[in-house]
Amino acid sequence: MRLFPKRLAFELVEPKAVEYYGPGQEPSKPPQPGDFILLHSDELFARFIQIGQRLRFHGRNRRYCHWNHAALIVGDNSEIVEALGPRIEKGNLSKYKGKDYQLVRINADAQDRQEAARFALWCLPQPYGYLTIASIAFTLLTGCKFSFMIDGQEICSGLVARALERTAAIFNRDPSHVTPADLAKFFNVTLTRRTVAEPIAVGSAWDHSG
Repeated sequence: MRLFPKRLAFELVEPKAVEYYGPGQEPSKPPQPGDFILLHSDELFARFIQIGQRLRFHGRNRRYCHWNHAALIVGDNSEIVEALGPRIEKGNLSKYKGKDYQLVRINADAQDRQEAARFALWCLPQPYGYLTIASIAFTLLTGCKFSFMIDGQEICSGLVARALERTAAIFNRDPSHVTPADLAKFFNVTLTRRTVAEPIAVGSAWDHSG
């Protein structure tokens, strides 16, 4: 069990690009190791994460809650590593070709990208962080800063956050408790099909100034 100190700063990181892909679409330029995706999943624990996020994010920040799953790119052929119950597993970005997702291309050098990818691969095949989900729910419902987890277990966004700490990313809470909405806010990923009236060019970078 850990008592996490409160960190007030939440510094936005300007990614190299954020690209939207709808069902049946995929990047023409393959992502690099260290990039990651955010998407909306119908998986049971992704739904639980989304409910919890809505307890933390209010007002304009509620727009980040659309995203409830994250996965890290770990290879040059769009291989991914993701925490998806019951364990962390390796797959390929092509599995989400039927989904809406945002591809976040990070600003990082080749060495940092490889460090992030190696960490994610090292986590294979750790169990999914069910207790971390309970801990996040507890802190959101009570406002208490007392959090708990089991080492060697990760949730999807916690895995991505821990990997990204191998780059220049510094989060305002323990990375194991970072949610997909936290990642969206941290990297200023606000575009969803629900919130944009105008059609979006496939794979186009979004203007983060809004």
